[in-house]
Amino acid sequence: MATAARIRGFEGRWKGARAAVASRGRFSSTAAEGPEKEAPPPPPKNRTSGFCPPSYSCHDWIGPPDQYSNLRPIIFYIPKHESPTERRLREFRQETQAWNQQFWAIQNVLFRKEKEEFVHSRLKAKGLELRDEQGQKVTLDAEEMAEFYKSFLNKNFKKHLFYNREWYKRNFIITFLMGRVAFQRAWRRLGLKKIRTDS
Repeated sequence: MATAARIRGFEGRWKGARAAVASRGRFSSTAAEGPEKEAPPPPPKNRTSGFCPPSYSCHDWIGPPDQYSNLRPIIFYIPKHESPTERRLREFRQETQAWNQQFWAIQNVLFRKEKEEFVHSRLKAKGLELRDEQGQKVTLDAEEMAEFYKSFLNKNFKKHLFYNREWYKRNFIITFLMGRVAFQRAWRRLGLKKIRTDS
């Protein structure tokens, strides 16, 4: 009982988002803290795709990876007779997906911007241009890039720590709700079988 109450309280913090996740191209069916420098421009907000799964489909539809977050957006299947628990599960999964999409889109844009600045500053210090005489992009060696990766991870340690904690909490709630949905569906099936055998 105490666990269920804690979960209901946790769910309440995210009610109101209800954001649909963007998608690009065709779909396939299946059974924080910023740097001290000027922050990069945020990636465009997700727009709901005009795509609509066929009416006879009874599965989630997964799209191609998003160009900013590299995550695959999902259009969640909505059953005709969706129970309140099933709706809570679906909506919370949608909110979690939107939250995850936003975090990684912003983080990846920031990573690319800081990486370009690091490479440019190192090449400038060496008196090199961004491209060589053949027009090929000049790159740094693995040891120099390791410095950037280490620095970036250290600078974003708290942000990633918060993200991991939040991710585990959300997954716990999703797993709990999935268990309740599975139990309710099994109970309904048993109830129908009992009615049929009685009649």
